[in-house]
Amino acid sequence: MTQALLIFKPDASYRRAVRGRIWDWLQHQEGVEVTTLEWFQAPPSLVESHYDFLRGRPFFPWLVDFMSALPLVVGRISANPATLEQLRFGLGETRIHESRPDSLRGKFGIFGGINVLHVSDSPESGEKEVALWAPHLKATGIEANPSDGATGPDHTYELRSLANLLSAGQHVAVATLEIKRLLQEETALTGDQLTAFDRIMLGAFA
Repeated sequence: MTQALLIFKPDASYRRAVRGRIWDWLQHQEGVEVTTLEWFQAPPSLVESHYDFLRGRPFFPWLVDFMSALPLVVGRISANPATLEQLRFGLGETRIHESRPDSLRGKFGIFGGINVLHVSDSPESGEKEVALWAPHLKATGIEANPSDGATGPDHTYELRSLANLLSAGQHVAVATLEIKRLLQEETALTGDQLTAFDRIMLGAFA
């Protein structure tokens, strides 16, 4: 058996209906066991280390903010290498416009790196990532329930269309307002946390 790091990215941690559907998908993956799960806010330094191979890319500052601005659902998966590879196939390609329609990212991803879930892509990366994150995590079992409050609408396809408009620089003001409105319908966040969520989501389309 091998270990893999599991992270519900902000678009999965806080879009309630999407979070519940992803959790249901994970629980129905034969041979995959989620061994720990908790809400955890990663310090920027940890995210920088995790994505060190992307350091220097234009989107790197946004990526660090995206993954550290709010607490996320984080845990570990146990599976044999072949099952982990199958899980990664079901997850889909990293870039949303390349993801198969029947994959998890094809169904729920919005744009670019807003692709719902991180799962270590090999036994080697799983070992490395689990070792990197383990000193920061406290859970020894399932201490977060992604099904809690997993109600409300799923506006994935509307958000995806608006994100493409925004990325192309078309109808920017209207598209920005509509993205904020749809995200607010999907999430239970309020106040400063909602402001942070809007910032990190919209930052992907700049």
